[in-house]
Amino acid sequence: MNAASNKPPSAIVIASRESALAMWQAHNIQARLAELYPQSKVTIRGMTTQGDRILDRALDKIGGKGLFVKELEDALANGSADIAVHSMKDVPMVLPPGFAIAAITERADPRDAFVSNSYANFDVLPDGSRVGTSSLRRESQIRARFPGLIVDPLRGNVQTRLKKLDDGQYAAIVLAAAGLKRLGLADRITAVLTPEQSLPAPGQGALGIECRADRMDILEMMRVLHDSATDACVRAERALSRALAGNCQLPLGAYGELEGGRLRLRGFVASKDGTEFVRAELTAGARDPEALGTELAARLRAQGATEILAALGA
Repeated sequence: MNAASNKPPSAIVIASRESALAMWQAHNIQARLAELYPQSKVTIRGMTTQGDRILDRALDKIGGKGLFVKELEDALANGSADIAVHSMKDVPMVLPPGFAIAAITERADPRDAFVSNSYANFDVLPDGSRVGTSSLRRESQIRARFPGLIVDPLRGNVQTRLKKLDDGQYAAIVLAAAGLKRLGLADRITAVLTPEQSLPAPGQGALGIECRADRMDILEMMRVLHDSATDACVRAERALSRALAGNCQLPLGAYGELEGGRLRLRGFVASKDGTEFVRAELTAGARDPEALGTELAARLRAQGATEILAALGA
């Protein structure tokens, strides 16, 4: 393929993790591209990443969510794939040199979901109940609001996590609402958590399409899938996280919303046990989302985030 040509290639290979949710995401983009570019044959190359292989340790102990994208980027680099489809919350805040996010699609539900077979919401969970989550961000918020609960790591794909709940290992688990809905499992959502109850992760609910930065043909093709409103929100969220050295090894949340042409950004940093917690928000014009994210990060640092981050080793 000629990287200098903007003509759509005759074939497009999508690199994807092989979990059911990742494959749903890849098939969604495949169908949209096939409709937009019928002259291009669009196929999916399923891959297993290191993050998928190591399931007996928490993500923060093995290097973070970047473990879910490295093998896909290797496929892009060696030319065995043209694009990779990611959940934006899994994409490291700084891309390796030579890679680019070609498009961010319209955001699905960014909220977290409370899932339980016995309890309606967090408020009625008895002290001592075991709650499962793979996210330090969720864990810190749960511990801050409900210090009597026991929060334990929960790894595996969505179906594996639900089975552990159904087998009685947990009283409740917390998952991304978008993932459950995409898999046709919306009926498993017991309660959707508002951003006030559980602030989402940067990029949660949004899909990103990554390619090599020199693939001008692919960058041009993907432009039609790009959603500018979602892009503004996600760029602000990621800028905040980047300014705080954010990754999934930190209890950090960031959530942007466009309201009447203005961008409202909320963020927090906490200790893992939730005993230290700083939050702030800013609203500004949407022209420079990164500047808004950077400014909010500075405000969080001024309120004590620097000390919390230092204690976490960040």
